[in-house]
Amino acid sequence: MTDPARSTPVGFHEGELAVQRQAGVARDAARLSGMLAPAQLRGGVARFLAERTFAAITARTKDGTLWVSPLTGPPGFLHVASSAALAVRALPAEGDPLHHLPAAQQVGLIVVEFATRRRLRINGTLSATGSDGLRIDVEQAYGNCPQYIQSRQLHATPAGIPRGEPVRSADTLAASDIGLIRRSDTFLIGTTHPARGNDASHRGGPPGFVRVEDGRLWWPDYWGNNMFNTLGNLQADPTAALLFCDFTTGHTLHLSGRAALEWTRTGIPDDDRTGRRVHFTPRHLLAGRLLPLQADTVTAAPDNPPLTDQPTAQ
Repeated sequence: MTDPARSTPVGFHEGELAVQRQAGVARDAARLSGMLAPAQLRGGVARFLAERTFAAITARTKDGTLWVSPLTGPPGFLHVASSAALAVRALPAEGDPLHHLPAAQQVGLIVVEFATRRRLRINGTLSATGSDGLRIDVEQAYGNCPQYIQSRQLHATPAGIPRGEPVRSADTLAASDIGLIRRSDTFLIGTTHPARGNDASHRGGPPGFVRVEDGRLWWPDYWGNNMFNTLGNLQADPTAALLFCDFTTGHTLHLSGRAALEWTRTGIPDDDRTGRRVHFTPRHLLAGRLLPLQADTVTAAPDNPPLTDQPTAQ
C-alpha cells in the first residue's frame, strides 16, 4: 500500500505525461494541471456531495488486491467534515470484496449524478473506518465533463425485491458475467500509481462498447479531457479493477486483474477513433446482487460514438 504520510505531489505524474505526449495533447493537458491542486471541499463541491446517492471507491483488501466497489446512501451520506475531509456514512455491502477494507491506504472515489450527467473525482487517504462508515482525508477533488454518462434516475430498491443472494467468487467469467458486460453502457474502473495511490473513474458508451473475447475484455478509449489519469496510471502500473452494475436488477460484477493500453491507428474498425484501446485480463471476480439502487429507464448520452462492429460470439 502507498504510504499515507507522504506529501502529495502536484501536477501530472510520469505515466500521465507519457500518454499525453504520445497522444499529441501535452500542451492542452498542461492547461488543466491546476485542477490537481490541493482540494477545497467548499461551495458548489460541498453542495454536490451532500445531494448524491451513488459513489464508487477504489481500494485494496488486506491481501493487496485492488477492487472498485459501490457506495450508496440517502442524500447526506457523503458529508463534508472540513475543507479537506469527507465522511462517508456508508460501507461497501456485506459480501462486497471491500466490505472490510483496511484504513491507512490511498483511495480514489468517483461520485456520479447520472440524472444530470455530472461527476466528481476525489483522491486521498482513507484515514479511518468504522461500523458507521469511512473518513477520507482529501488531497484532490475535481469535476469531469459529462461525456458518455447515460442519464438514469436511481432510486432505492423496492422493499419486496430480495437482495441477499449468495455472492459468487471465481477466476473466470461465466456466461451470465459475459452477458452483463456486453449489455452494459457504463462501468467504473479503478487504477493505481506507486506514488500517487488509487483512483476511480467512469467509462460509458453504447451497449456493446466493452467486448469480451477469449475470457478477456477490451474497449476503445474515447475522446476525453486529455488528462489521461486512468491511462497514465496504467502506463505506470497495470493493476486495475472494474465494476459493472445492472441498474435494472441491482446485480454487480467486480473484476480485479491487469490492464494494458494498446496504441493502434485511427480509422480502423471497432470504434478506435482515437487509435487507443484498453485490454483487461481478469484474475479474480465476484458477482452478486450488491447494488441497492435501481433505474427503470435510461437515456443514452448524446456523445456516445456509434458501434462499428458486432461483438464476437463467445
